[in-house]
Amino acid sequence: MPEPDMLLWWVPLLPLMGALLSAFLGAVGCTKWSHLPCVLGAALSCVVSLMLVTSLPGDPAFLQSTVRTWFEIGPVSVKASLILDPLSGIMLIGITFIGTWIAVFSVGYMHGDEGYARFFTFVSLFLFSMTLLVLADNFLLLFAGWEGVGLCSYLLVGYWYSKPSAAAAARKAFLVTRLGDVGLILGIFLLWSINGHVLNFDAMFLSSKHIDSKHHDMLALACLLIFCGAVGKSAQFPLYVWLPDAMEGPTPVSALIHAATMVTAGIYLLARCMPLFVLCPEVQLVVAIIGATTALLAAIIALTQNDLKRVLAYSTVSQLGYMFLALGTAGKTLAIVAVGAAIFHLFTHAFFKAVLFLSAGSVMHGMGNVIDMRKFSGLRKVMPITHITFLCGAGALSGLPLLSGFWSKDAILEATLEASHGGDFAKIYLVLFIVAVFTAALTAFYTFRAYFRTFWGEKRIPHEAGHHAHESPAVMTIPLMVLAVGAVFVGIVAEPFTHWFSGFLSRSSQLAQASNHQHAAHHVNWSLIIGSVAAALSGVIVAWWMYVKKPSTADAIARRFPVGYHASLNRLYVDEIYNLLFVQPMNLIALICRGIEALVFDMVRLIASIPRGVAESIRPLQNGLVQFYALTTAMGVAAFIGYLVFFAK
Repeated sequence: MPEPDMLLWWVPLLPLMGALLSAFLGAVGCTKWSHLPCVLGAALSCVVSLMLVTSLPGDPAFLQSTVRTWFEIGPVSVKASLILDPLSGIMLIGITFIGTWIAVFSVGYMHGDEGYARFFTFVSLFLFSMTLLVLADNFLLLFAGWEGVGLCSYLLVGYWYSKPSAAAAARKAFLVTRLGDVGLILGIFLLWSINGHVLNFDAMFLSSKHIDSKHHDMLALACLLIFCGAVGKSAQFPLYVWLPDAMEGPTPVSALIHAATMVTAGIYLLARCMPLFVLCPEVQLVVAIIGATTALLAAIIALTQNDLKRVLAYSTVSQLGYMFLALGTAGKTLAIVAVGAAIFHLFTHAFFKAVLFLSAGSVMHGMGNVIDMRKFSGLRKVMPITHITFLCGAGALSGLPLLSGFWSKDAILEATLEASHGGDFAKIYLVLFIVAVFTAALTAFYTFRAYFRTFWGEKRIPHEAGHHAHESPAVMTIPLMVLAVGAVFVGIVAEPFTHWFSGFLSRSSQLAQASNHQHAAHHVNWSLIIGSVAAALSGVIVAWWMYVKKPSTADAIARRFPVGYHASLNRLYVDEIYNLLFVQPMNLIALICRGIEALVFDMVRLIASIPRGVAESIRPLQNGLVQFYALTTAMGVAAFIGYLVFFAK
């Protein structure tokens, strides 16, 4: 049995080995077996993660790998070492467990695809990059995993690269997230410069606590720049526009991005950097405002979308906004409470969003790749397992009582309400709390709108499905059932009665440091619980009334409020606004630069072409053929003799 610190390296290495083996099997023609290394690599990584997390020693609890020097340049010395603490441990469990079941589901979903081996290679690389990201013990190693995640998302979103919309979505995701990544790397460099040229998390956080007042503004700027990276990766306003378009990739990719990888990276980054953010209350307020704004805007857009996957995509954007809202309250409440609420919701969200996306993929599989809810309905009898699993995920996402999302969303609402009790910015946090409650009602409405439109009403099967509409095979439905159980029970098992989640997370030295080693008291806010349940049930009841009881109501409301309806349907015209304000001006600047290039550089080319033209005209005289030279000499001699004969006197 390897030492625990060496065993830690196997968590990212197993998916990496899976990627290499999947690529090898595809290259040698064993494509049909290329899923095995991916599934086994993810599953074994999950087993190792569980072993390490459940035996994590000490209080504070952490396990650090054997330190090796990655590179050293002058004052910059970066160690290739990994660290496991409660925060990274919880992330690992979610990434590897859910990633394993998504890989299993993909075996059935991607069956027969031409790029079968390529798909599983990219999935394994995705899991490798994400596990490396959360295990890194310094900013540059984290950034390496961060960029690896970005690359894998580009490869998987554009997996069907011959499809123009998929290629465009991949480019959009890559370029938009790069905007945030520029902020992240600048923030890392700024922190490095004001904290004594250290990049290790513990050393930097300790140094920042003792930073002098003249560098406080620089620290706040660095936190804002790091937040920019989180905004891009976790699809927050104004950089959220890439995530809905990422639905062009295969559905398991959507589940992987939304549940286990990619978008969770930004939440993890802010949670990891919380000792820095609590030193800058004004930055915390910005985080909370951006989170609440994103949650509300995405929920409004999701109200009218007809693409089932796009509804779920905007739901992810909204739920990530909730997590940012919680992280933004850490300066007003105990950091362990704020981070605990955000990470708890991230953990439960991973289960119910994975089952929702995979259920949508099951619907696509049975409906001939049709995902437009206007083309099918009444599928609960055609696809009974998918129906039940989607219902479990929908109930958890809506925050219905006792389901996992109920407990985690209430934790976020409670942290926000606590932040509104006195002190600076109290009124602003109260407004954000009201926005969060209203958004919870919208969430329940649009989630059950999608559920009722898909599984209730008159049975309609699109012609693309022919006469073969059916439930998905076991390799797809078993992962659905496992994740549905998690969506129902993981919340109640992890926290409200056992308090295991918050207790385990409190053993993180960095979060305890951000909370000044204070401990959170456990209590039940019945008023808040009743209010959140009322908001969720009201959304479900309105959706039932509009799409089951009185189906004509939805069309009547759309006709009554055409401006609001079309604004929501067209995604609040955000893409069009960005195109007008940014894309077209940049295109104009590029056109001007192209004209200048043509004027200046083409003039240079014109001048250069004169001697080139002269040279080209006489070049045939020197062609290297002896016969040609002899013929030319003979012709010259004949011409000379002829001149002497006929013209010389």
